[in-house]
Amino acid sequence: MVDDVGYGLLLDRQQCLALLRTASLGRVIYTHRAMPAVRPVRFTVVDDAVVFAVPPGSPLYAGARDAVVAFEVDEFAADSGAGWYVSLLGRATESGAVDLGALACPCPVPTPAGHRFLRVPAETISGHRIACHAE
Repeated sequence: MVDDVGYGLLLDRQQCLALLRTASLGRVIYTHRAMPAVRPVRFTVVDDAVVFAVPPGSPLYAGARDAVVAFEVDEFAADSGAGWYVSLLGRATESGAVDLGALACPCPVPTPAGHRFLRVPAETISGHRIACHAE
């Protein structure tokens, strides 16, 4: 189904979760000092939630923990403009340690000691597959 604002084919929940599992770098949108803030994070998907590591003293940890946040990930081909994006909303809560070495990234990086893990369940999730602009 094509959405009503022209962003391409609307994806269902399972398609969105499947695409999330293919990525390893996303963006967390949270509030910092009463303003919107965005930070890239390496993440993994556990069940229907994204999990990522953050330093406990960081603005991201302070602003996201126990708050509703947005999370976005996408992939686009620069030459054709085709690709997809997935956005989700959920309350970020502290989680137990997760093996982020299993990321879909070809260069996995070990989680630094002392980092905390935040888990954001996909309470609301949406996505679009975008075809080449010439199609």
